[in-house]
Amino acid sequence: MLKERHQIFVGLFFLADCVALAASWLGAYMIRFEAGIVPVTKGIPPLANYLTLLPVIFVIWGLSFWSAGLYAPMRSSRRSHEKRLVLRASAMAMLVFTAVSFLGFEKAYSLSRVTLVLFWAFGTLAVILARSLSRGILREARRQGRNLRHVLIVGDGELARSVNGRLLAHPEFGLKVRGFLTEDPSKVGAFVGTTPILATWNDLLDIVDKGGVDQVIFALPFEAMPRLEGLVHPLEETAVDVKVIPDIERFVSLKSGIDELDGLPIIGLRAIRLVGWNRVLKRGMDIATSFLALVLLSPLMFLLALLIKLTSKGPVLFAQERMGLDGRLFRVWKFRTMKIDAEAETGPVWAKPDDPRSTLPGRFLRKLSLDELPQFWNVLWGEMSLVGPRPERPVFIEEFRRHVPRYMLRHMVQAGMTGWAQVHGWRGDTSIERRIQYDLEYIQNWSMTLDLRILLLTIIRGFVNRNAY
Repeated sequence: MLKERHQIFVGLFFLADCVALAASWLGAYMIRFEAGIVPVTKGIPPLANYLTLLPVIFVIWGLSFWSAGLYAPMRSSRRSHEKRLVLRASAMAMLVFTAVSFLGFEKAYSLSRVTLVLFWAFGTLAVILARSLSRGILREARRQGRNLRHVLIVGDGELARSVNGRLLAHPEFGLKVRGFLTEDPSKVGAFVGTTPILATWNDLLDIVDKGGVDQVIFALPFEAMPRLEGLVHPLEETAVDVKVIPDIERFVSLKSGIDELDGLPIIGLRAIRLVGWNRVLKRGMDIATSFLALVLLSPLMFLLALLIKLTSKGPVLFAQERMGLDGRLFRVWKFRTMKIDAEAETGPVWAKPDDPRSTLPGRFLRKLSLDELPQFWNVLWGEMSLVGPRPERPVFIEEFRRHVPRYMLRHMVQAGMTGWAQVHGWRGDTSIERRIQYDLEYIQNWSMTLDLRILLLTIIRGFVNRNAY
């Protein structure tokens, strides 16, 4: 029954995709040849030529969407996940269609390149909107108690209760928990909140055979995983859907991610988003922005250098060893704000308010964070990024890594001139634990939008800070 219902939804989604693509194909043709927006110099091809290509479009996009998993169940998936899949699958389908059309149909149909670009843009947007509307209707129907799947949770520990709580918090998933199964017979008949503990693990097959269960979720504690095979094996003779949620949250440092090794699933415990094209995009912004900043700020930097030279003995710039990406050491550049050999007597220490080691202009530069401007060179050379965890001195890192859990995870991304912790005031001699909390939050939730937000907050509140001294 569930399989038949799923096939019906697959058919409806495919039909909606075809309608969206057909409307986009027709709209692209009308805008290109009928609207008069783009001048037509080679004559207007018959609309029939374009309409005859619709079956080819349906096949190519349908296969691309199917291979991307867009016709698989997505009850509990994030909305952004489906949008990303549509973007990727649509781009791949467009590449295939362009190749096929120009190789097989160009001479016969004289396809317009502008029309193809318009169709790709319209089609992607139309499919996303159509699917968002369809998902919205389904979610609302599930909130009203329709199109539900009944779930049995095997386990009653912390992980199982977490699964139950999340399903209760999201009725739009349409996953209704019938109850828990426990290992302890004395707990049968009890309730976890409003959800009953129905039976023991040994009764699993009997409950499934009686019907009324569409999905079984195994949420066993890590110590009980050796029992999993014996519990799953009897279900192979049933039609129930089986899911396993591994109890690995205690081991996850950042975000977990699933990879594959020749068909073998691999769960990563330290997955980050700042890889691949994301990393290329971020580096591109770093190069462009740091170069522009160095050009625009060069007069100011020249005046600051002259001020330092005229008011104190010693070099204008100060280089200090810091730790960056993957634990690599580099020299960070700053305008010198302290007297020569400032740490000769004290050794490596944090700066403090009204630090006697500071020069007169140095206090002003540090208060406004202007001493950091030379670090745009570090960004341009690739040793730092505009945004990221602030790099620390190795002598302090040796102490922090022994006492602050997960401290070294901040080095999984490039160090930054400014960061999520800094715009929240956690800079200088402040709580290392709170700083790490914000650094890891940044790494877990990185996006270009977040980087731009941090840069904006730095301009608004980051240059003048009570902890900058």
